[in-house]
Amino acid sequence: MSYPKFYDSIETIKVKDPLSKALGTFDNGEYEFKYIDIVKSAGHSCPTVAGAYISTLEGLKALYPNERVIRGDVKVEFGDSLEDGVAGVIANVISQITGATDRSGFKGLQGKFARHSLMYFNSDTKSSVRFTRLDTKKCVEVTYNPSSVAANPDTQILMQKIAQGSANDDEVKEFGVLWQDRVKRIFENLDELVRVEAY
Repeated sequence: MSYPKFYDSIETIKVKDPLSKALGTFDNGEYEFKYIDIVKSAGHSCPTVAGAYISTLEGLKALYPNERVIRGDVKVEFGDSLEDGVAGVIANVISQITGATDRSGFKGLQGKFARHSLMYFNSDTKSSVRFTRLDTKKCVEVTYNPSSVAANPDTQILMQKIAQGSANDDEVKEFGVLWQDRVKRIFENLDELVRVEAY
């Protein structure tokens, strides 16, 4: 499997999953998510998918500074509705990592390990996403804005040619390289693009 190698340098998200432990899936329920895992699930890498991963990474680091994230024990809230823009794409990435879902998720085993009703839209948050630990009630608001990391000017030109069906193979390849270069630069400039506020 071939993919941009910078994916391998991105910080992973380490979790402890009580459900996974109970079902004998991973030793002690401990495993980790890599960016490539999220890319495979989404089917692509873009500023939105990267932003969802980054927001989750930075938000959960603030919630669990010296321990693994407890998967299934985090509430997620968005100010947007599910139908707004790329909210659904972002929600899918965050759901994969945290286990949180709206009403459609896992209903639990004998009253434990439920994952449903942990994700909400149209909330009062003004940030990109709010994460809340269910055990301590500690919250973090994460704001992600990649606008300062501009795309290469050729990206738009090539995108138009691809949409029109007039791009040749070399142009399609160049478009992909330029697209992933922007994603790489987003990860390289996290401090400028992400704000985390805990309370």
